[in-house]
Amino acid sequence: MTQTVPEQVNGHAKPKVSLIKWEPEPPAVVEDAPTVEAVDRPDNPLADWLTVPDAPILPAWARSWKSLTANAAAFGRLCVWHARYHALRVPKYAVRMAWMATKGLWRAVRGLWPTLAAQDQSAAVKALRAQLKAKPDDVDLAVRYAMLHRERTVARRWRWGAAAIAVAGAAIGWSLAPLPLQAAMAAAAAVPLAYLGRGEGAQLLDNPTPPLRVDMTAQQLNDALRAAGLLKQGKGDDEGPRVTCVMGPVRDGRGWSVIFDLPKGGGKTAADVLAKRTTIAAELGVDEIQVIAQRVRAAGGGHAGRVSMWVADDDPYLGEPVKSPLEKLETFSVWEPIPFGQDARGQRITVPVMWQSLFFGGLPRRGKTFTQRLMTAAGLLDPFVRHYVADGKGGADWMPMKAVAHRLVMGAEDDAVEALKAMLKELLAEMERRFVLLRGLPVSVCPEGKLTPGIVEKYNLPVIFVTIDELQEYFTAMDREDREQVINDLCRIARRGPAAGFICNFASQRPDAESVPTKLREIITLRYCTQVVDQTSSDMVLGKGKAAQGADASVLSEEHKGTGVLVTGPASFVTVRADFLDGPAFAELCQRGRTLRQKAGQLTGDAVADVTAAADQADVSIAPVLSDCLTVMRHTARMHTVDLLQRLENLDPDYGDWDAERLARELESAGVKRTTKQVNIGGKNLAGYRREDLEAAVPPELLNAR
Repeated sequence: MTQTVPEQVNGHAKPKVSLIKWEPEPPAVVEDAPTVEAVDRPDNPLADWLTVPDAPILPAWARSWKSLTANAAAFGRLCVWHARYHALRVPKYAVRMAWMATKGLWRAVRGLWPTLAAQDQSAAVKALRAQLKAKPDDVDLAVRYAMLHRERTVARRWRWGAAAIAVAGAAIGWSLAPLPLQAAMAAAAAVPLAYLGRGEGAQLLDNPTPPLRVDMTAQQLNDALRAAGLLKQGKGDDEGPRVTCVMGPVRDGRGWSVIFDLPKGGGKTAADVLAKRTTIAAELGVDEIQVIAQRVRAAGGGHAGRVSMWVADDDPYLGEPVKSPLEKLETFSVWEPIPFGQDARGQRITVPVMWQSLFFGGLPRRGKTFTQRLMTAAGLLDPFVRHYVADGKGGADWMPMKAVAHRLVMGAEDDAVEALKAMLKELLAEMERRFVLLRGLPVSVCPEGKLTPGIVEKYNLPVIFVTIDELQEYFTAMDREDREQVINDLCRIARRGPAAGFICNFASQRPDAESVPTKLREIITLRYCTQVVDQTSSDMVLGKGKAAQGADASVLSEEHKGTGVLVTGPASFVTVRADFLDGPAFAELCQRGRTLRQKAGQLTGDAVADVTAAADQADVSIAPVLSDCLTVMRHTARMHTVDLLQRLENLDPDYGDWDAERLARELESAGVKRTTKQVNIGGKNLAGYRREDLEAAVPPELLNAR
C-alpha cells in the first residue's frame, strides 16, 4: 500500500489530494518599511529645482562616434579648403601688408614727431619769448627764457640721439643677421606697423565663403515637408505640427544626415515622404539626385513613420569612374557577393548572385551593357562557371567571350535565332539532368536539394551563367509561335534554374509588353535600371510601383553614365554608381578566364572550337578581316557576300565603306582560297563564301590544337 507523504502548509499536514479549501496566508507585513516621498508633489516648493530636466546632455552631433568622426572629417576638409583659399592669395596679402605697413610707418613718424621735437616744452618757450619781446629789459624773464630754451634743446638732442641709435642698431643687427632671422625681424616690424596703418573697415585677409550648397536645419526640414503637404498648416501664430528629429541634422561625410519621425495624427507615413522626394528637394534648394531617403525598418529600430534622409552637398554620382576591383583579381568565387559599385556616400555595394536572376534595362549609351558585363566578368574568374551568352545586337561588346563561352550567339539573324533556340533546348536538358542527379544524392551530400560548392567540383556541375543582351532583338525577329516558345523556355530556366546553379542575366532597353513580356520580367529577382525617359519606363524595369517608393531611374540625367537604381527586394533599393570595366579590360579577363579553364579542364563547347580565340591566346597573328568573317559566320557554314558585308558593318562600323571587290581582295591577301565563288542558300545561288575556305587560311597548328 502506497503511503502519501503530506506537505507542510502553515505548520499543518496537507495531503496531496484534498477537498478542504485552505485559507490563503495573509501577506507578510514588513516592519519599518521606508516611505519614499515624491519630489514632484504640488506642495513641494523645491519641485521645480529638483526635477531632472528631460533633455539630452550632449548635442546631436556628439551623441555617436559616427557623428563625431563625420563632423571631425568635415571640419578637416573645411580647414584644408580655407588653407588652399588663403594660400592662393598670399601675393595679394603681401602687397596689402606692405601698403598697410607703409601707412603705419607714416603714422608712427607723424605721431613721434612731437616727442622728438620736444613740443611738450615748446609752448612754455614760445610764451616766454612773447613776454620777453614785450619786456626786453626784464632780466629775470630773460634768464628763465634762456634756461627753458636750453632744456628744450637738450631734450631734442637726447631724443633724436636715442632714436638714431635705435635705428642704427636695428639696421646693423638686421644686416648682420641670417636671412631667416631678417625675415622674422621684418615681419615683427611689419605686423605692428600694418596694424597701425589699417583703416576703418580695412582687413588683411579676404572673407571666404565655403562651397556648402546645403545648410540643413530642423526648421528648414519642417518647412520643406510642410510645403510638400506632409505636415499640416498651422493657424495664426501656431506653426503647426513638427517632425521629431531622432538624430541630426548633422554633417555626415559630404552631406547632411537626419533621422526623423513624422507627427502622429497627420495620417502620413514614410512611404509618403519617399514619394515626395522631388518636391522636398526643390524646397531644400537641391537636385532630387542629392536627396537619399529611405524608411527605417523595425530591424533598425524604426517604424512606418520613421525616415532616414541624407542630402549631399553636390551631385554624388559625378566625377571619374571607379575601376572594378575584378581587374586586379586572379580568381574569384561566384558563391561570394560580386563587387558592383558604390552608393552616394562612397560605400561599397556588392551583389550576391547565387540563387538569383538579374535584369538590366535603360536607354542606349548609358552604361547598361558595361554594367551587365560586371556580373559576367566575375564569372570569368571562376573556372567552375560555364557561360552561355547571346547578344541580340551582334556588336563588339560581347565578342571577347568567344574565348570562354560554352555557347556564344551573336546577332538576331535567322541563323542566330536558330542557334539561340538550340542553346535554350540544351540548357533545359542540362537543367533536367541536374535535377535528376540532385534528387538521387543523399541528404548528407545535398541537404537542401540544391547545388553546393562541393557538388560542383565532385560531380562536375559548374555554375551556369545564362547571359542575354538586347533581348528584345530576338523577340522582334521571331514569329509569334517561336516567340512564345522561347519566352516559355526562358521562364522555365529563370524560375527553376537557380536551384540547379543557373544564373540568368538578361538585359533590354525599355522592356514593354511587346519587347519583354511581363511574365518573364516578374520572375527576375534583382533589377538594375540606368536612365529612362519617365517613371513608367522605370517601373517596367524595376517593378510596378517602385518609382512611388523612391526607386525612380527617370531622375538620372545624361551625365550619369554607369549609374542606375538597383532593386534587391520588395522594399530594398539603392542608387549605385557601377564600377567601370572597359572593353580592353574585359577582353583581358576573358583570356585570363580561358587560361583558368584550361588548367581546370573546364574549357568546353564553342570556346574549344574557336580558332580566333585560340590565336589570341597563342599570340598568333591572323588578319583582322579573316578573324571578323569567322566570327560573324560562326552559326552558318556558308553566307552570301551581301549578308557578310552587312554583318561585318554591324560588328565594326569601319566596314561600312567596303564592297564585294575589296572584301575579296582583303581575304585573298589573308590567304583565303575560294573553292567556289557562288554559294546556294535557301535556293538562292549568289556570290558568297564557305566557312571551310576561311578556316583553311588559319595556321595549321591552331586547327590541330582545336
